[in-house]
Amino acid sequence: MPRKAPTSIFLIFLCLLLIAFYSLLLSRSAISLSPTHLRFRPRNLTTRYDAPDSFNHVIREDINELPHRTRLVTSIQGPVESVSVLLPNWEVLVLVSHDTPLTSNLGVGGFYCFFPRNETSPANFSGVLPFTSATTFKCTLPNRNRRLQPFHQPVLTRFPERETNVISAAPVMPRWDFLAYECFSTETDVVLFVKGVNNRQGINKSPEEFRCVFGNDINNAVKTPVTSSKQEVFRCLHPNLMELSISPSTTAAAKRIKVSIEINREKLVVPSVAYYTPPRRHMPSNPNPTSLLCATTMVYNVAKFLREWVMYYSKIGVDKFILYDNGSDDDLERVIKELNEEGDYNIERIFWVWPKTQEAGFSHSAVYAKDSCTWMMYVDVDEFIFSPSWLKNSSQPSKTMLKSLLSISSNGSIGQVSIKCNDFGPSDQKKHPAMGVIQGYNCRRQAEQRHKSILLLEAVDHSLLNVIHHFDLNNNHYNWKELPLEAAVINHYKYQAWPEFMTKFRRRVSAFVADWRTRVNPMSKDRTPGLGFQPIKPEGWENMFCDVKDDRLKLWTKKWFGSQTPQGLKMAWQL
Repeated sequence: MPRKAPTSIFLIFLCLLLIAFYSLLLSRSAISLSPTHLRFRPRNLTTRYDAPDSFNHVIREDINELPHRTRLVTSIQGPVESVSVLLPNWEVLVLVSHDTPLTSNLGVGGFYCFFPRNETSPANFSGVLPFTSATTFKCTLPNRNRRLQPFHQPVLTRFPERETNVISAAPVMPRWDFLAYECFSTETDVVLFVKGVNNRQGINKSPEEFRCVFGNDINNAVKTPVTSSKQEVFRCLHPNLMELSISPSTTAAAKRIKVSIEINREKLVVPSVAYYTPPRRHMPSNPNPTSLLCATTMVYNVAKFLREWVMYYSKIGVDKFILYDNGSDDDLERVIKELNEEGDYNIERIFWVWPKTQEAGFSHSAVYAKDSCTWMMYVDVDEFIFSPSWLKNSSQPSKTMLKSLLSISSNGSIGQVSIKCNDFGPSDQKKHPAMGVIQGYNCRRQAEQRHKSILLLEAVDHSLLNVIHHFDLNNNHYNWKELPLEAAVINHYKYQAWPEFMTKFRRRVSAFVADWRTRVNPMSKDRTPGLGFQPIKPEGWENMFCDVKDDRLKLWTKKWFGSQTPQGLKMAWQL
């Protein structure tokens, strides 16, 4: 018995030592930065690449791949350094730098936006910006804060109850309608996307009125001339890298530099969340073979429509699809992944969160895709091109069909091919047709409406100017070809069953077209005849816009894409 006492004392001492050691580890892992280190200084968002040749290459959006892009930790004790932008409808976009630690599972929530007056709202993960790798969240500006102007940026935190003493240090929050929001470097210049400077369609200020400003500190910034100013697209010269303290040999792994536009007369620099990447001295050849024909469009919650659109166009000649995703929250990502895994399709999704920037997104695609696509087709997911001659002369779809419409003249000067649209009505449908839009809608308006285009990317004008899916061309070398209805036509399934059509009231994607709820231009062609400014179903909607029954594409696709199953006729996109 006397021999056990020293043993017991030793065990007690060992336990106390282990407890002390464990406590020390916990204290070292806690984040204990002072409030001054956690404020929302709009410092440089950075990005790093694993491969030196990945300059300007988009990072595909996939939540499962998030750990490869963002440094993650399992515990965040304080607020997260971020920058916020006020979007339409009191939505707040929060951007977190690539190398700021975040929790390991962003999709399950747990973050909050903390505002003055101790108001909070949930911060939901939105996506990762492809060219800065910034992680984005969205929250709602609380009601009482909407009366506080100027609006201040919120604190992004997991523990809003701990932030009562630090919110006053947050800077003013920029608004989406006056913002430099994206940047793309070509080998010869910088393409900068800025909202709120050229506000009226067709009226663009002179490039001499602006300068591009590079650097986080305006007092030490480098400024270069602007060479083009059209819509939201500004082009300017690259800065001298030595003036930015960047060596000419800097690789793509270098930190990005903030870039914006200065309005010379007002000596005003537009708020910016855009960042510049220096061009590589020697651009490597594209490792992927160039696709002859690609298709691009801006999308929002089109998961239920995408499979039909992709499968149709792939069969008749589109080699690659580039989708500018305007913040979808449906199953779009899953559908894209499934199609790509089937092996027959090449779909790239670019997370493009900026509201009312369709023209800018198309301009971006014209420079972004130039190395991977020869021709680019600009059509929406409810638009389907066909040629009446295909119905008569082809027993099977062919990948040469669309490309046959791009027949080049003897001098090779065709830079853009335009195709007219027929607008289809609800065709007595009360919900989305299970067999797809082509089979579901077969009654249209008599007169053809507008047109969409297939563009030779090397023919685009330096300004990248585009209006309603067609571009200005370099007129010194290229011409514009309009196809007659006998050669090709677009079935535009525009006025669908009411539950589908009313979703358009969320927002119009064009920068220069008023939203449905905005009480202006009631007689514009961009509005729907018989429809007001609210999503109120007009009487007799199911039979509106029905002048001509047109089954041509319906019968053709049923023959080529339909098959009999034990459950009856099914289209390929249903299987």
